[in-house]
Amino acid sequence: MAIMRYIVMKHGQEVSFVEMPASHAYQLSALNLRLHKEIDKLTASHVPALPYAIAECADVELHDKSIAVHSGLDYLNLLERDFASIEEKSYPLVSLLTEIRALQAQLEQWYEEEYEQ
Repeated sequence: MAIMRYIVMKHGQEVSFVEMPASHAYQLSALNLRLHKEIDKLTASHVPALPYAIAECADVELHDKSIAVHSGLDYLNLLERDFASIEEKSYPLVSLLTEIRALQAQLEQWYEEEYEQ
């Protein structure tokens, strides 16, 4: 059975969790930090809202059913779609998309290998 970690995401007052394989959790946290570092440089009129990765944990037992837990692949698919829709003219958005897509591809491969076992 795969060991999973949870990235705690905060957007305003809303908290959610992204479930990631333990081997890839740090990459999502690092990607989130990088995107936040670069997002202010975007000049497009529509830039997606990006939650902050505020913590990682090994296990989650939720008592509030309204708090969402997303699979890492679902989260990255949504993130890729949001960033691919940005109509950026000045900033080299392709570098951010490349980082998102690289982690997305790694997760797709991880899930394929996990389901084969």
